[in-house]
Amino acid sequence: MADTGQTGGRGPESVSYNIFYRFLRLFADIRPGEALTVFLLTLNIFLLLLAYYLIKPVREALVIASLGPLVRSCLAGAQAILFIFVIKGFSRLSSKVPRQLLITWVTVFFISNLGLFYLFHLWRMPMRTMAVAFFIWVGIFSLMVVAQFWGFANDIYNDEDGKRLFPLIAVGQTCGAVFGSSIALLIIRPLGAHFAYIMMLMTAGLLGIPIALTIVVHNREIRQIRERAFKVDPKIIEEEKVKEQPLKKGGGFRLIFQSRYLLFYAFLIFFLNYVNYMGENIWGLIVKQAAVKAVHMGMTGGMNEAQYTAGIYSEYQFLYNVIALVVQLFLVSRIFKWVGVSGALLIFPLIALGGYTLVGLGASLVLIKWVKGFENGVDYSLMNTTKGALFLITSREEKYKAKAASETFFYRGGDALAALIFFIGLSYLHFTVESFAKLNVVVTLIWIVFCFLVIREYKKIKARAAVPALGQSS
Repeated sequence: MADTGQTGGRGPESVSYNIFYRFLRLFADIRPGEALTVFLLTLNIFLLLLAYYLIKPVREALVIASLGPLVRSCLAGAQAILFIFVIKGFSRLSSKVPRQLLITWVTVFFISNLGLFYLFHLWRMPMRTMAVAFFIWVGIFSLMVVAQFWGFANDIYNDEDGKRLFPLIAVGQTCGAVFGSSIALLIIRPLGAHFAYIMMLMTAGLLGIPIALTIVVHNREIRQIRERAFKVDPKIIEEEKVKEQPLKKGGGFRLIFQSRYLLFYAFLIFFLNYVNYMGENIWGLIVKQAAVKAVHMGMTGGMNEAQYTAGIYSEYQFLYNVIALVVQLFLVSRIFKWVGVSGALLIFPLIALGGYTLVGLGASLVLIKWVKGFENGVDYSLMNTTKGALFLITSREEKYKAKAASETFFYRGGDALAALIFFIGLSYLHFTVESFAKLNVVVTLIWIVFCFLVIREYKKIKARAAVPALGQSS
């Protein structure tokens, strides 16, 4: 795979002991010749998450200030329905163009959307309409760009190399979230009342860089395949031809329902996001109440409700992103070594189970903030890396299409169910925060069951792959 040998003259003095290489070795088991591609991929996902976290508080501010947390929760259903058509379109495009053009065209499409939102603002689109459209768009954008990035990374590395290097690449994802939320927190007040639309343009500008990085990494890998084919084995050139071609025909949903492994994974994602989104709905309700009270009492320092809400969300995002960064830098690669990918899959649901059990016994604002902060921190570090590694053993089509389908439609499907339960519980059953937390405990137990089912199928696939390898070596 890419970057597996020495660079230059392949001597250890050319790479092994330089400062950059030594620095990367602090966080993952990186080997000579791998540093540059790993760095480019890390920078790529860093910029994608930086862009997302610049506009995430904008999304929350527009929706919660204009429509409230209850409407916010219901919009997840609209996203889930739209993802049916988005995934079908993505699957068709991926079967017509090679991977570098697929990622380029999808990202350019999202950049153009941000320009349209800015024009809608200039044309004075009603705030409520803008809030709904932008909330749905951000939900689609954030999942698609990350899913296609990890599909690309899975396509670059094999199973063993990916398990070593993904914890380091995911550092870029975590750092991008930390820096994005920090920058958003710093600039919201200085940008004034029109902060949302200025931040949209900033995000659009940032998204152009990951396109260039993707093309560089693609060309670099193809060039290395050709070099290996020339020096080692001419048959390797077939690998280049495969990766220069579009994917085989077939939709992401079809791939999921044809594989027990992918189906169990999709339901794991579904229940994971039910639990997480229910927690976000509870947090959004508390933030709305705090913002209304602060504005009424004149405690916002001149900020309107939208700015004040965005500030609270930026602080909250900074908290869980710092937790995510610490976990990503110092724990994820070690957890992969100690318990493997399958063992790492169980850690996050066990943390959620403990956290919501505590909230169910007696909720407070500080407790909910830290439970959600720690939950999101582990989700955005260990769980994101684990989800990426679980696709290292799948086919190219599954890496792009099935991963995108499971981490968009099933992801938002879990959100939609949580939104429905939140609406019914709040409007008709008069649930308290403790009631929602206890329900989350039950759903987390179901989530853990699907974790074990995924682990079982993962081990079966690994065992089947090992049989031909043993035959070849003998």
